[in-house]
Formats: sequence, structure tokens, C-alpha cells
Amino acid sequence: MLFRKRMARLEARARQAAFTGYVGVDRRAPVSEAAQQLMRKAFPDHWSFLLGEIALYSFIVLVVTGSYLTLFFDPSMSEGAYHGSYVPLQGLQVTKAYESTLHISFDVRGGLLIRQMHHWAALVFVAAIGVHMLRVFFTGAFRRPRELNWMAGVTLFLLALLEGFCGYSLPDDLLSGTGLRTANTIVLSIPIVGTYLSYFLWGGTFPGHVLIPRLYIVHVLFVPGLLIALISAHLVLVVYLKHTQWSAPGKTNRNVVGQPMFPQFTAKSSGLCLMVFGVITALSGVAQINPVWAYGPYRADQSSTGSQPDWYVGFLEGALRLMPRWENTVAGHTIMWNVFLPAVALPALLFVVLYLYPYFEKWVTGDLMEHHLCDRPRDRPTRTGLGVAAIVFYAVLLMAGGNDVIAAGFRISVEALTWIFRVAVIAGPALAFMTTKRVCLALQAHDRRVLEEGEETGNVSQNVNGGISDSHRPIDAKRRYRLLVRDIPHPLEHPGERAPRRRRLRARLSNWYYRDRVDMPATTEERLQISGKTLDPVATGEQE
Repeated sequence: MLFRKRMARLEARARQAAFTGYVGVDRRAPVSEAAQQLMRKAFPDHWSFLLGEIALYSFIVLVVTGSYLTLFFDPSMSEGAYHGSYVPLQGLQVTKAYESTLHISFDVRGGLLIRQMHHWAALVFVAAIGVHMLRVFFTGAFRRPRELNWMAGVTLFLLALLEGFCGYSLPDDLLSGTGLRTANTIVLSIPIVGTYLSYFLWGGTFPGHVLIPRLYIVHVLFVPGLLIALISAHLVLVVYLKHTQWSAPGKTNRNVVGQPMFPQFTAKSSGLCLMVFGVITALSGVAQINPVWAYGPYRADQSSTGSQPDWYVGFLEGALRLMPRWENTVAGHTIMWNVFLPAVALPALLFVVLYLYPYFEKWVTGDLMEHHLCDRPRDRPTRTGLGVAAIVFYAVLLMAGGNDVIAAGFRISVEALTWIFRVAVIAGPALAFMTTKRVCLALQAHDRRVLEEGEETGNVSQNVNGGISDSHRPIDAKRRYRLLVRDIPHPLEHPGERAPRRRRLRARLSNWYYRDRVDMPATTEERLQISGKTLDPVATGEQE
């Protein structure tokens, strides 16, 4: 009894101390107001919005496992004889970086599991960012007012690629060393400054003695700091600008319908976080990845047979393998176009296009409205076709990066396969664009037929004359709403041949983007309602 009273007094004191501390902080900062607004934030419950959360939670796995690995990893490139637990390599000259990686794998309790969790989490992190960006692109969630958030996402993707490459290169094994040799060649291919930049990064001629320590600092300090800052800014913008949502009854361009932050969304998100941790841990326990002991230490005069980079930079490897031999000598300088164009110019062009696309589409459309409703990909056939064409282009380059492995597996000539990929990298995206656009228009035509005739019941009847017909029933109000409420711009009118060339180009691009469409059958009243649902919230003066 006395023990219970003492515990009750301690609990009361702790509760009073917590309350006093909270009041003290709240008087000096808007804690209550911010917490109230955050707890009331509505989150759409569609599964596609969870892709960004998977990226966030895999990044947390990366931070946790990476912090553990830094306690044991030595980034030094000084060499010495190996006397560790892995017998086949004993007595071999290895760097401290490679030796510490073996030490983590075989001598540190749980070290191999943590290493594999770190590597798998990196792959999941980059994949989740990529798929999340595809979701944003195909649904038009990059449009005003979210252009800045799109650019932050593209920067996160770029930093994730850099972080993955730095971490991939740290063990100093034969596979990662082969990748660094390729990276050195890419740096050297930059006209005029390539040689000087290579000497600066590697501290002399390849392989040098300072690159891995420098990559280590970039990997554990600079890039993670930038990632944390950008992720925080990205989440703040998501909260401030609010989520996009799919059209449905009650959901308009001027509101956000969903579940509150607490307790519904918090519980679901916490469960997803635990699932991501569990899946990555299970995957790391049963699927071996990056066995550096099998590759051996890096030697500048050796290369790993069948070496392939991680998938997210595999397209660069493929571009290098497909590019024909093309070099020029200008004023005593050799310009290696066969390396510079696929490995420097191509990724630079890719990210420039990603950064500028929201503004390009806004310019073509002439649209200054805010958009909070997601587009169905079929309703924007040109944009969807461009996205699928980009995916096919990437996939062809990724497969070309393993042309030697594919040729060996299927017993065909590497040269013949290379030419097949050279044709496919040009014809494939064009064919994918045309096919995707026609499929989108066919799906729009199907939606129109469903609105006009209703959905099929599956019942077939035969009249007295032998004619066979199927029966239809009207679609429900929710589906009709989803099919009708869409915001597709009309092409800009041609300004005339005397107009400035820029305006004529804009009109032609707008016509190319939006001339192909299937209008949905709707009454005058329904069209007025659709206009109201998709009205610009800024123009109406409504703010949430």
C-alpha cells in the first residue's frame, strides 16, 4: 500500500513537471498551435501515396546501419598483409579499407547482417525515390504550386545516386575498383579540365592514395547532411502545400479529404515503417549481396570478370557500351566523345530535362492555375507516352550494360547484341510513345462507352429472330464522378503566321500535346459541376 502511494506521488510530480515544461516552451514558441494544425492535417489514404514513405523509412534504415558501420570501418588506403578470419586471403596485401570490410563481415557480431541491410536499404531507397517520382510525373502532381517540391525530389534522387556510388566504392574490392577505374575514365573525358580534375580528385595518377578517404567523408558527412536537410524541406513543403488527391465525390481542387495525422495516419505509417525494416532485414538475412571476399582486393592491373554496377547507374554502363568509337584531337587535346557524350552529357541532359519539365509543360499549356487533383495517366496521353518512352530508354541502356553476360547466357555474338541494343535505344522509345498514346486514347474511348452504355452485366440474351445482345447497367455515382471530373487543357489557338516564332512554336507544341482526346458525354449541369470541382482555389479566394 505504501509503495503504491509513493509511486502515485512520483507519477503526479512527473506529470506536473512535464506540464510545467510544456507550458514554458509553449509560451516561447507556438508549440500548441503547430501541434494542433499538424494533428489535424488530412492525409489521402490511396496506396500510391505510400511510395514516398517507403523511401523515407529505407533512408532511416540507411542512417541507423551506416552509423553502426562507421564504428568499425577504416577508410585508409595504406596496405598491409591480411591476417584475418577469411583464410583464402591470408597473407595477401590489402588496404585497410578492404581489411576493415572483411573484419566487419566475419569478426564483428552482426556485422555481415548490418552490411547487407545497409546495401539493400540503399537499393530500396533509390528505387522508392524513382517510383515515387514516376507517380508524381504520371499524375501531374508536379504542377503549380509544387514545382519547387518536384525540384527538391529530383535533387534528392541525384544525391541518392551520388551517395550510392560513394558507398559502393568504399570497400576497395576488385568490383568497386573496376567501377572507380570507369569513373576515372569518365572524368578524364571532360574536355580541357578533365586531366586536372582527375589529378585533384585522385591526388595524382590513378588509383592514388586519397580517393577512398575523400569518398568516405562525402558518404558519411556531406551527402547525408544534404539529404536530411532536403528531406526535411520536402516534408515541410508537403505539409504546407497539402497532398494531391484522386477525384472522388466530395474531393475537389479546393479541399483535401483524408484521415487525420493522429491517430489513423500515425498508426498506419508506423506499421509501414516496421514492415520496411522487417522486409529489409529478412532480405539481408537470406539474399547475399556484395560479397567482397569473393572479389578480392583491388589491383590496378586486374579487372573483375562480368562486373556490373548497381542498377541505378547501370544505364551509364550501357550507354558507354553502345557508343561507337569516336575521338578527335584538337590543339593537342584528345576529346573522347565515346566516353564524354554517354557518361557526362547524357546524365546532365537527363537531369536538366527533369528539373525544367514542370515549367515546360506550364509554358506549353498556358496554365497558371493551382492543381490539387491528380490526373489519371490515360487522360494525358502525350505526357504518359513521354514517361513510358523514358522508361523504355532507360531499360534498354540498363540491359545493354550487361550485354556480355546476356551474350554468354544466350550464346550469341556480343557485337550482334550491341547493334540490336543500338537500334532498340532509338526505335524502342519511339514505339513505346506511340503505343502508349494509342492505349491511353483507347482507354478514354472505353470510359466514354461505359458512360454512354453502362457496364456489362455478363448476361447475354437472344431475341426471337436469333439476334444476340448483351445487357448493361448504369455505373454507380462514384465511378461516374471519377470518369467525368478531369481537367484537360484545350490546345492554344494558332496566333497566325505573322506572330513571333516563339508563340508559333508554343501553339504547335500545345496542339501536339492536347489535340488527341476523347470528350466525355456530360449534361450541361454536369459540365458546370465539373468546372466548379476543378476551379482554381486561388481564383475563388478559398484557402484551407
